Amino acid sequence: MINRLLVANRAEIASRVFRTCRRLGIETVAIHSDADAGLPYVAEADTAVRLPGNTPGETYLRADLVIEAAKKAGADAIHPGYGFLSENADFAQAVVDAGLTWVGPDPSSITSMGSKIGAKALMKAAGVPILEAPESPTEADLPLLVKASAGGGGRGMRIVRALADLEGEIGKAREEAASAFGDGTVFVEPYVERGRHVEVQVVGDGAGDVLVLGERDCSIQRRHQKVVEEAPAPALPQATREALHEAAHAAAAAIDYRGAGTVEFLYDEDADRFFFLEMNTRLQVEHPVTELVHGVDLVEMQLAVAEGRGLPAVEQGGAPATTGRRDPGAPDGHAIEVRLYAEDPAADYQPQSGVLTTFEVPDEPGVRVDRGFVSGSEVSTFYDAMLAKVMVHAPTREQACRQLAGVLRRTRIHGLVTNRDQLVAILTDPDFVAGRVSTAFLSGWSSSERQRTGVETTDAPLAAAIAVAETQRLARTVQHRIPVAFRNVPSQPQRTEFEAVTGSTDDVLAVEWWGGRDGYTAEGVRVLRVSTGSSDGVEVVLERDGLATTYACRVTGLPGRETVDVDAPSGYRRLVRVPRFLDPSEQVASGSLLAPMPGSVVKVLVEQGQQVAAGDPVLVLEAMKMQHTVSAPTDGVVSRLEVAPGTQVAAGEVMAVVEEQG
Repeated sequence: MINRLLVANRAEIASRVFRTCRRLGIETVAIHSDADAGLPYVAEADTAVRLPGNTPGETYLRADLVIEAAKKAGADAIHPGYGFLSENADFAQAVVDAGLTWVGPDPSSITSMGSKIGAKALMKAAGVPILEAPESPTEADLPLLVKASAGGGGRGMRIVRALADLEGEIGKAREEAASAFGDGTVFVEPYVERGRHVEVQVVGDGAGDVLVLGERDCSIQRRHQKVVEEAPAPALPQATREALHEAAHAAAAAIDYRGAGTVEFLYDEDADRFFFLEMNTRLQVEHPVTELVHGVDLVEMQLAVAEGRGLPAVEQGGAPATTGRRDPGAPDGHAIEVRLYAEDPAADYQPQSGVLTTFEVPDEPGVRVDRGFVSGSEVSTFYDAMLAKVMVHAPTREQACRQLAGVLRRTRIHGLVTNRDQLVAILTDPDFVAGRVSTAFLSGWSSSERQRTGVETTDAPLAAAIAVAETQRLARTVQHRIPVAFRNVPSQPQRTEFEAVTGSTDDVLAVEWWGGRDGYTAEGVRVLRVSTGSSDGVEVVLERDGLATTYACRVTGLPGRETVDVDAPSGYRRLVRVPRFLDPSEQVASGSLLAPMPGSVVKVLVEQGQQVAAGDPVLVLEAMKMQHTVSAPTDGVVSRLEVAPGTQVAAGEVMAVVEEQG
C-alpha cells in the first residue's frame, strides 16, 4: 500500500495527481524550483520540498535530487506525472533501486518505446502498421517530416517541402531535440498533409491483462503541439475504430505493458488507413476526456497497478473478460478539452510571461478545470506556457462545443496574452463543429477571420478611458467637487490613446470624450452607467445604435501609463495607455532588433559591422525549449550587437541594431 506519494512534476500535473491521492487518503509530497515556489500545487501538498535552481535541468530533470527529496519527505512512492522524467527509464530504475514504489511502466517498457526508431521496428514485428520513408528520398516522396527520436510535443520536428532544405532542417531538428531532450537523434518519415492524430488509451497490469479505454482525437495542433482534444474521435468509421483499438492492444501486449499509456496513430481519412506514430509510456495531458466519457480515474488505476492490485473492475461491453484484451462499454456522451496557453497566436504563438492578475473560470455543471495557476500567479520563462486545461462533458459533441465556447467567453484572464479567443473561434468554426478536423486545420487559419457568435463591439477603448478617469476620480485626496475631466475650454474633448496588446492589429487606438457634472459623454455613444466598488473594478455600460454593451474593466499601473483589461461579450481586450509625453531615454534606435519574449540567446549568426539583407537571420533565441530566429528588418549594416550566446534577455530588450544604409 502506498502511504505517501511524491509527484516528480509541477503545476497542473502535480495538482491533478494530488486530487486523486486526497480522495484515496494518500499523503502527498510536492517538489518545486525557486520560480515555482508560489504556485498553488506547492500549497496543496501535505509536504513540499524545494529543489535549488530554476531551469528544468537544475531541478525537475535531476533524478538524484528528486529521489533525495522523496527520502527526505518520507515518501514511499514516486509518480512521474507527464513530461520531464516520466519516460526516463534510468530514472524509473533508480526509483526502484532506491526501494521506492514506481507508479509507472516497467523500465524495460520505457526503453522499448523511448526511441521512436526502435519502437517502429518493434511495432512492425507486432503487425502494427507504420510509416516508413525511403533511404534516399526523391521529389516524389515530398513532403517529409523530420522528427526527434526522443521526446515529443513538437520539439525537434520540421516539415520539409524541398529536398534542398532537408539537410538544413535535419540540423535544426537535431539542435532543438538535443536542447529539449538531451538526445539529438532524429529520423525522417513521410508527412501526411491532412492526417488526423488519433490515440488510444490503454491500461495494463504487466501480466497480459490490457484494458482498452477508447480513443481520442487530438488533430487540432499548432507547431505539432496539441491544442484541442476530444473523446470519442468524431466521424470515425466503426470498423476503423475497432481496428485502432486492436492495434493499440497489440502494441501494449508486445511489451507486457504495465500502467496507463497511450498509443498514438496518424489516421489518413481519405484512404481510411492508419499508422503507428509512437507510444507514450505515461499518462497524457489529454487523459481527462477519456475519464469523463468512461467514468474512470486513470490515476487511481495507475496507483492500483503499482500496488499490485491489478486492473479495477470497469463496466464491460459484453461478458466478463479474463486475462487478455478488455474493452469497456460504449462511451457516455462526448468530452472536449482545450489547452489554455499564455501565448500570442497572432505573433506566431510566442509564449508570454509575467503575473496573471486575474484568472477566473466559471464553475458550472459539466465543466472540469485542471489548472496550474490562479489569480496572482507568476508565469515564468522557464517552463511550458500552459495555464490550465478546460473541459466540458455533454450528451452530444455539438452541445460540448457550444458549452465549452460559452465557458471560455465568460472566463476572465488578465495580465497576459492568451489563446483563449482563438480557442473560442475554433470551437465555433463550422468545420470543427461538423467534425472536419485534421492536423492541418490551423495552417493559414486566423481566428480573427472566423465568425464568432455574439455581436462584435468596438467601444472597448472608450470604456477603458472612462474606467481610467473614474479610477483617478476615486483616488483623489483633494478637490472632490471639481467635475471629472474639467477643462477651461469645454468645447474640446479629452483625448486618450491606447496601445492594443491584444484584440486588435491597430498600433494606437484614440478616443475622445467629455466629462462633467452630469457624467461622461462621447460622440455617437450614450454612457448608460458607470459603477465601481465591485471585485470587477469599473463596469461601464455603453449604448451605440440602440445596442447596450457592458464592459468590465480593471485598471492597473502608474497614472498616465495605466493598463486596462476589458472584458466584453465579443472578447477580451488589453489596452495600455500611451503617455502624452514620451521619455527620451525609453526611445530605441531605428532598426533595433528587440527580444520578442524573455529567453536565452543560443546562437549569433552575424558580426558587428557585417552587411545584411532584409530577412537574413541575425540570431536565434530560445524560450520555453522552442527556438525562434530573429531576422534583419531591412538591408543594412549591423552597427550594434548587444548579446552573445548564453545571454539572457527580457522581452523588448535591444539585442542588435541594423542601420539602414542610404
